[in-house]
Amino acid sequence: MKIKFLGAIRTVTGSMHLLYVNGARILLECGLFQGRRQESFERNRHLPFDASKIDALILSHAHIDHSGNIPNLVLSGFRGNIYTTFASRDLCSIMLRDAGHIMEADVAYVNKKRRRKGLPPVEPIYTIADATRSLQYFVGIDYERPIWVAPGVKLTFYDAGHILGSALCALDITEKGREPYRLLFTGDLGRPNMLILRDPQVVPDVDYLITESTYGARLHGTLQDAEERLAQVVNETFARGGKLIIPAFSVGRTQEIVYALHRLHNAGRIPHIPIFVDSPLSTNATEVFRLHPEYYDEETHEFMLKYRDPFGFGELRYIRQVEESKALNDRHEPMIIISASGMCEHGRILHHLKNNIEDSRNTILFVGFQAEHTLGRRILERRKTVSIFGEEYRLRAHVESIDGYSAHADRNELLSYIRRLNPNRIRSTFIVHGDEENAFGLKEGLESLGMHKVAVPVPGEEVKI
Repeated sequence: MKIKFLGAIRTVTGSMHLLYVNGARILLECGLFQGRRQESFERNRHLPFDASKIDALILSHAHIDHSGNIPNLVLSGFRGNIYTTFASRDLCSIMLRDAGHIMEADVAYVNKKRRRKGLPPVEPIYTIADATRSLQYFVGIDYERPIWVAPGVKLTFYDAGHILGSALCALDITEKGREPYRLLFTGDLGRPNMLILRDPQVVPDVDYLITESTYGARLHGTLQDAEERLAQVVNETFARGGKLIIPAFSVGRTQEIVYALHRLHNAGRIPHIPIFVDSPLSTNATEVFRLHPEYYDEETHEFMLKYRDPFGFGELRYIRQVEESKALNDRHEPMIIISASGMCEHGRILHHLKNNIEDSRNTILFVGFQAEHTLGRRILERRKTVSIFGEEYRLRAHVESIDGYSAHADRNELLSYIRRLNPNRIRSTFIVHGDEENAFGLKEGLESLGMHKVAVPVPGEEVKI
């Protein structure tokens, strides 16, 4: 078998790896690359292979950096099956169409400028219709339900504990002339003892490993510390009479923060304060969460027995309509606004930042990773001024961050998990989905466990195992 590492290599976006085995081509994920606008556009539009020759796609979870270029894959000629969990398919149904909508809107804006300059129009990478069409190729499979995906290749999903429906992808492979072996692709590995979801499952009998390394050199705070800090930030902002603006990913992080605020509200640890989830995608994603309680952990089930809905309570309101979103700008009392996107690159969060970033009473609270060259990273770095919709704004609002809600395992959690896989059995490990600091930091940690063949591939590298 050969593996060609094509995306999320020494970076954290655009996850994509191509397997050549028994004459079949199997793609592990087809994510969108996110970064500088023009570079992202070119990399995402032009796939680094002939899509019509890909036999199957395996998707670990629905986050856009893992799934977001699937419509373009289908548009480019792919006609195989896309294997993922039922919840991931449901989430992709809303997320991919939302991505298509954003692309159409972005291109309409760009083309308006191009017309003024006498330039020809450009086309979006894909449209809402393209995203909708791609859904017919999805095949839903639950955890621990093996399925043959190619000659001599059997796929089994295990719970990754990262977001709803996220999966560790185990491939049992039989090739002529060698003993059967198991390749494990982690996708994004979750953390133990987190809100809502079960802990990551330990996959038995792993011979080869492709692992993420998003936080391979860093440590997170605990969930208890995160909840304490969240309560503190809410109370401090309320005391100043300000608004708390929380950029949050629509899938996973929004639901975790809502659930955490629900718990704090019930415990009387935060004041009665209006809370708005201002994102149609987040609202739709929360409905998918409600549809899949089979993925929840025991603590969440117990909470549901007492309070019924983890994602709904008296102080909370979900907003879909643009007019309701705009109306929040006319309200000046303390409130919490949770909005997408999580890295502040598009969506309604931009309007809330524009209207609140220059008021020192307000707080911008980051609860997720902020990639380089994003607006979220520039605000997190506390630049004196930032550009929003092409205009400069002075950063006067307080800026806070909490990393304890991260859905990614940190360095110690990654090492602990891989130790439980039996490192002495694993013949080779490939580290992906992490910048160089974190990828090589994890490499050093794995070698300290006695693992000898640990590699950090370069983009486009092809290896034979």
